[in-house]
Amino acid sequence: MDRQHTMRSFMTRASVIPVLAIDRKEHALPIARALFDGGLSVIEVTLRTPAALAAVEQIATQLPAVSVGVGTCTRPEQLQAAEAAGAQFLVSPGLTDGLIEAACDLQIPLLPGVSTASELMRAADAGYQHLKFFPAESSGGVAALRAFSGPFPDVCFCPTGGIHPGNLKDYLGLANVLCVGGSWLAPQAVVEAGDWPRITALAEAVASARDEV
Repeated sequence: MDRQHTMRSFMTRASVIPVLAIDRKEHALPIARALFDGGLSVIEVTLRTPAALAAVEQIATQLPAVSVGVGTCTRPEQLQAAEAAGAQFLVSPGLTDGLIEAACDLQIPLLPGVSTASELMRAADAGYQHLKFFPAESSGGVAALRAFSGPFPDVCFCPTGGIHPGNLKDYLGLANVLCVGGSWLAPQAVVEAGDWPRITALAEAVASARDEV
């Protein structure tokens, strides 16, 4: 299976990929288990905290039922470090020559971010048909993705940024959207309180949202 097909398999496993900023590595496993118990088995841990790679390593080694990706990758060395930590896929907010070159040397797929037609065309020229649309709401949201479907019928998206339960199904109703990225599934206050059942409940509420559209 090539890397694009691998990325598609992650994107079609659930309606939402939780986007997580994990401040303390001891929270990694409880959060991942709570999301998995709620029906979400693909997650993204962002490189926005010092604990991120340690969290990824814990999840990858101790909870193999969860496929963990690493997001907010902006430099080639971050791709390599994430793969070494056990990431199964990578996510970037944009796409540069350096990221394209570095990704070619990896065994795992990259989901690059785009927000314009020109960026989409550049990504497609580099061989990417599965893309992150970011920041989704401020880049035109559902209307922009619907417009992209005409000139780019073979491209599929995971929109992220400004998505919440109130507009989730609007995105999932689009033929070119396979899933969305959501940061609301593990609120910081809930994590700090150790209220793992609450995270499970949030996951359960959206795990099958695509089937309900």
